[in-house]
Amino acid sequence: MIVRERPTGLSLFLTLRGSVLQRIRWKLCLNILLAVLVTLAHGYLFDIKITVTPIPFTLIGLPLAIFLGFRNNTAYDRYWEGRKLWGDLNIRARTLARQCLSLIDSPQVLDARNRDGDVRVRMVHRAIAHAHALREQLRDHVDDRSVERWLTAADWEKVRGLPLAHRGDAIVQANAHDLAQCIRAGQIDPCMATKLDETLTQMTFAAASCERLRHTPMPFSYTLLLHRTAHLYCFLLPFGLVDVTGFMTPFVVTIVAYTFFGLDALGDELEEPFGTDNNDLPLDALCRGMEMNLLQLLGDTDIPAPTQPVDYRLT
Repeated sequence: MIVRERPTGLSLFLTLRGSVLQRIRWKLCLNILLAVLVTLAHGYLFDIKITVTPIPFTLIGLPLAIFLGFRNNTAYDRYWEGRKLWGDLNIRARTLARQCLSLIDSPQVLDARNRDGDVRVRMVHRAIAHAHALREQLRDHVDDRSVERWLTAADWEKVRGLPLAHRGDAIVQANAHDLAQCIRAGQIDPCMATKLDETLTQMTFAAASCERLRHTPMPFSYTLLLHRTAHLYCFLLPFGLVDVTGFMTPFVVTIVAYTFFGLDALGDELEEPFGTDNNDLPLDALCRGMEMNLLQLLGDTDIPAPTQPVDYRLT
């Protein structure tokens, strides 16, 4: 995710970092080159005059702009839903930590480092590991260290051999097992244990909803139709404008092509919110924020620093 102030003045036109221009620069340059050649040839191909009036582009341009806008709105809805689900996961993890600390009785003084000996610390640390495991799964990227450091050795032995898609469920199941042990040991009232189990269920629901977004892309035929139409429109546009705008044709084509190609590329980025593109969700930063919140609740003094953007990019 790009994190920077909105540029103003001349920097509005010179800012490249975070701009969609990086993704479309080559086809935009090709479109401009074609517009220049068409302008120099006055619309002739050898001895044949290619006559295209602006009317077809007027008729097609408005519906194309509407459909591109509709697709981008749909893509942003997916992006925003992904962000809400991660926010909900953070809320549930903090709720779990509060419930563990207030509802589970333990004769031990709370020690944020005593993961093996204190079930409360162990369950809270597993919530952090669950977030990292979900991030790994959504990005299809193995990062064992980030999960292992929050689990006991016994837990990690059970999790390490599992596929990425099953690690999160295994971690939640381990918390459910510890909760059942607490009920049998009389450390928590069964009625109160129901509340903790509901929180674990809600964490699973948020993770499963993220999986649904990850594995249900927008219909390919719809996206392909918009891709083709936008490219055909922009590459044929010089032939329809050269007789009307003359030497200004490349400038007009540049503005139109930048807008249509840019909207098309931006929709591609927003459609998959869990990736690592410039405009995707900063899952690393969200996991770090969850670590900070839960460790503070445990009273840990070794709180990691927030993730900072590098070249305006927060991952």
